[in-house]
Amino acid sequence: MVFWEDYLSDEVMGTFAPIVLYWIYAGIYQLLPPLDQYRLHTRKETDEKNCVALSTVIKGVLLQQLAQATVAHVLFLITSMLSTSEVVVQPSLPIQLLQIFVAMLVMDTWQYFVHRYMHQNKFLYRHVHSQHHRLVVPYAIGALYNHPLEGLLLDTFGGVFSFLISGMTARTAVIFFCLAVVKTVDDHCGLWLPGNIFHLLFQNNTAYHDIHHQLQGTKFNYSQPFFPIWDKLLGTHMPYNLVKRPEGGFQARPIKDYKD
Repeated sequence: MVFWEDYLSDEVMGTFAPIVLYWIYAGIYQLLPPLDQYRLHTRKETDEKNCVALSTVIKGVLLQQLAQATVAHVLFLITSMLSTSEVVVQPSLPIQLLQIFVAMLVMDTWQYFVHRYMHQNKFLYRHVHSQHHRLVVPYAIGALYNHPLEGLLLDTFGGVFSFLISGMTARTAVIFFCLAVVKTVDDHCGLWLPGNIFHLLFQNNTAYHDIHHQLQGTKFNYSQPFFPIWDKLLGTHMPYNLVKRPEGGFQARPIKDYKD
């Protein structure tokens, strides 16, 4: 039994919990003090390099989440209609953990190849993916700031395939989708905070993705949101050192002897 069972269905939670969690988690980052000693970019860089206003970013994220909620509702509706049993039997905890891990690999695989192609195809980059890269200095609320087509192809379809291929139930999907959302927000937060569990557990983290948003890294570090497997296998991994800036904070700096 889960705490929402008496109030909301698993399908409703799977549709709306990730959206609510996105704004809670990203909002916490937005409300934090400047924390200059932990920033990967100075506030001056944020103001000078980013090419889109916060209000526009918020509108873009809400549009993507509307599309995601619509697709999720249809997905859960179809899968429940196709079910041969009215009572959903929840798998054991080890099976659920395995399903979540499989879903992570599926999402990583889908997003790597779609993301990489959007960089390699000049038309798609210019007219679609470049919208996300208007945030040269990423921040938490902008994690899902994408062109609507990219949001549909990269994130929404990635979630659909992860759900279907892993075979998870709607209840397990609540956990997985919430994890994916929190991880994505964290990867764009622009802060290297001590004790951040995502930095401890994942090589693909805030600094890793920050490299990709910088000019020298746009052809590297495509992997998201969990593991750098495909970057390492296919030669698009850019190693880096995290160094302290004299004026405070950190910088993810590509290793000098690295050759593309």
